[in-house]
Amino acid sequence: MSNLRQAAATPERAPRWAKVVDHASCIGCHACTTACKSENEVPVGVTRTYVKSVDVGFFPQARRAFQVSRCNQCDDAPCTTACPTTAMYRRDDGIVDFDKSICIGCKACSAACPYDAIFINPEDHSAEKCNFCAHRIDVGLEPACVTVCPTEAIMVGDINDPASRVAQMVHREPVAVRRPEKETRPKLFYRGAHQATLDPLAAKRPEGGLFMWSEQTTGGDHVVSGHPGDVDPGGPPNEPNNSSAAAVLSYDVPHKAPWDWRVSLYTLTKGVAAGAYLVPLLLVVFGLISQSSALWVWAAPIVAGVFLGLTGALLIWDLEHPGRFYYIFTRPQWRSWLVRGGFIILGYSGVLAAHFVASLLNWSDGHRLLMWLGLPLASMTAIYTAWLFAQAKARDLWQSPLLPPHLMVQTLLAGSAALLPVALNLDSLALGRLIWLLAFASLAHLLMVWGESALPHVTAHAHLANREMVRGRYGGYFWAGIALVAAGMLAPWIGWPVAPLALVGLAAFEHAYVQAGQSVPLA
Repeated sequence: MSNLRQAAATPERAPRWAKVVDHASCIGCHACTTACKSENEVPVGVTRTYVKSVDVGFFPQARRAFQVSRCNQCDDAPCTTACPTTAMYRRDDGIVDFDKSICIGCKACSAACPYDAIFINPEDHSAEKCNFCAHRIDVGLEPACVTVCPTEAIMVGDINDPASRVAQMVHREPVAVRRPEKETRPKLFYRGAHQATLDPLAAKRPEGGLFMWSEQTTGGDHVVSGHPGDVDPGGPPNEPNNSSAAAVLSYDVPHKAPWDWRVSLYTLTKGVAAGAYLVPLLLVVFGLISQSSALWVWAAPIVAGVFLGLTGALLIWDLEHPGRFYYIFTRPQWRSWLVRGGFIILGYSGVLAAHFVASLLNWSDGHRLLMWLGLPLASMTAIYTAWLFAQAKARDLWQSPLLPPHLMVQTLLAGSAALLPVALNLDSLALGRLIWLLAFASLAHLLMVWGESALPHVTAHAHLANREMVRGRYGGYFWAGIALVAAGMLAPWIGWPVAPLALVGLAAFEHAYVQAGQSVPLA
């Protein structure tokens, strides 16, 4: 207590708070969880901190290992980078705190956190996590979990103060952090923790889903710790995990995937919105259709505008606070690709509106001018999601350098498929061009999917997510998507009727990809 008061009262040196959990002393009593809930009024069903337990070994040589899970108070916190409104922010003293009054509930912070420490409060629908009990720290008190721990296993202190117990323990004794490969520089250190508790893939899920004193909700939007392919009771048996240790999870809390089917569908509608304008634009640029073609003059801005409106509606619908969506534009945090993407879409919608007005006025020079604005904006609308997904540091499947070109291929596929039925009565020459473009884009998409799913993955997380996509919970969507997009390759022989099949197939693949990327347990 004295160290906290002294650090808080020293104006010339800002403290840098850190926490150490001594698992050699932790008895798994859950007093920290209870105290946190009471102090911060955390609702039932969600937790800022909890104690996971893993049973290691075989009888009679067995033991139960504990791990206290919570926000890691990262020096390079990905949640603060991904947050579009600075609702998640890092204080000068290193505490990562949150401001519920400006949270829009986009769940980008949850997707970005490699430690699964952020949740949406079911009562106020805002993002929440452990904030070090900052309100207590500011008045010289220790966090609630520290004060109630009966064995003093939880310690907090200024890591820059050589006299603090935390600094001495971190700098002089062997301590570990979770997922150091994510380069977040966490300030939650574990002393004496078993690796089977630190690595979320090391321990198997108990057979039948029988966790001690906890219910694990199953379903498409829930992640059940342990082997991700073994989700439902009666499902496939546990396969070898990421550790040779005989370890089984005995207590854990439910984990929910932050982004549901609306984000999966958004990737398709955005692809159509960008492709419906980009495809005719490129056909005009390369002289494959006339600049006066109705496909370019009328169909492009109308079809693209309709699907761009659907994209915006899906994004707003997915927010926990949809009435605050305008905060993205009025108080933007520019490192967030949610903000950058919002302004790209805003600029692109302006081009579509201007193009439509130019068509009403029969102003061909305006169309030529808008081509040079529309080309980069449509292209960025198509591919910015790659950087949005890349900011979700927790999801290794999405950390692919091939994602931007793959999204561009999908955009050409979606745009040509969406315009094919429209071109039937508008431009017979454009119809032929779109048919061949759909066939080639479908082939390119399938080749990229084959490469991304069949080649070895760099991390165990990416490998398990890919297995979940191809052979696990989302395998049905994946293979249906492959089969239906393959029908697009037959467009030169069958014609426009394959276009709806290709779009449905692309939607099925996107759902498998987005949801499988969130299926691997992080905590």
